[in-house]
Amino acid sequence: MKIRDLQINILGIESSCDETAAAIVVNGREIRSSVVASQLATHAKYGGVVPELASREHLRAIVPVVRQTLQEADFELEDLNAVAVTAGPGLVGSLLVGVTYAKALCFARDLPLIAVNHVEGHIHSVLLEHSEIPFPALALVVSGGHTHLFEIRALGEYRLLGKTRDDAAGEAYDKVAKLLGYGYPGGPVIDRLAPFGNPQGVRFSLAKMKGNPLDFSFSGLKTAVLRWTEQHDVADEIHRRKQMKHASFDEWLAATPQPTLDMLASFQHTVIEELLRRATNSAEEIGAESVIVAGGVACNAGLRRQAARQEGLTFYFPSAGLSTDNAAMIAAAAFPKYQRKDFAGFDLKAQASLMLA
Repeated sequence: MKIRDLQINILGIESSCDETAAAIVVNGREIRSSVVASQLATHAKYGGVVPELASREHLRAIVPVVRQTLQEADFELEDLNAVAVTAGPGLVGSLLVGVTYAKALCFARDLPLIAVNHVEGHIHSVLLEHSEIPFPALALVVSGGHTHLFEIRALGEYRLLGKTRDDAAGEAYDKVAKLLGYGYPGGPVIDRLAPFGNPQGVRFSLAKMKGNPLDFSFSGLKTAVLRWTEQHDVADEIHRRKQMKHASFDEWLAATPQPTLDMLASFQHTVIEELLRRATNSAEEIGAESVIVAGGVACNAGLRRQAARQEGLTFYFPSAGLSTDNAAMIAAAAFPKYQRKDFAGFDLKAQASLMLA
């Protein structure tokens, strides 16, 4: 008897941005293998993701990544029940690589094709590890490309409550880090430096939103950091940091004077306050006691510490390996669709701005 006759084995493929990933998840819960090929070294020299380079790297990586995923799970292609792929949102050239490969594999092996929204995948990165979360729940999806608030009424039922009107939170982190000479990606560096500064050292204003009060805006905060650098004459220290290649954390810390540490702590404090203030307000609005936090910024230690102090709400975070882009979350999100026989056709298109709700 074949493996696929005993369990539902879904191969997930994720290529929405700058990481080529594949994973095999059994019955929507058990991760048998998960492989991620990072393009960090390719894009770091440019200070951010270059879309054309990203799609080229996906083309190089997709076949070996899937092959390694099968080997690590000790699976053959005939053991698969379906292939799930990120159809959007993301960089269209990157998405096309994953979608095209998934369609070809399904055609060649006569397998069902399942299209998954990348944002829903992030939500399932938490549900995969925390099956006990009660509904309705609030989902805060926060990364370099997304800052969204969703009501989850039941599994697969989403209602958009708020979103960023400009920069995503993770994008603001990376742009501030680049401005200050910490390189890319800079969000993790700021998160580690922030505890060495005074979070009340610089007064940053909170965003006041006209219209939907649950929407986010981080462009004003980013501009405020720029104004701070102009007022405090930090050009020399920024220049010194830009000359540092492959610096360790201790080297970054030594190259950051106390006033800049205070500013970074205040920047992080403000971002976290913006996120949690809207999350708590949203949870109260929908009567949720549980908050799912997903996406790359879910790794942020400051956010996790502050969330743990919120009274009346239980926050659920993914493990570090599932916070950033991966394919296990795509395969997990595909399992309910497989059960409903919600399959995509071979006319499936990559959609850069695909909406979840």
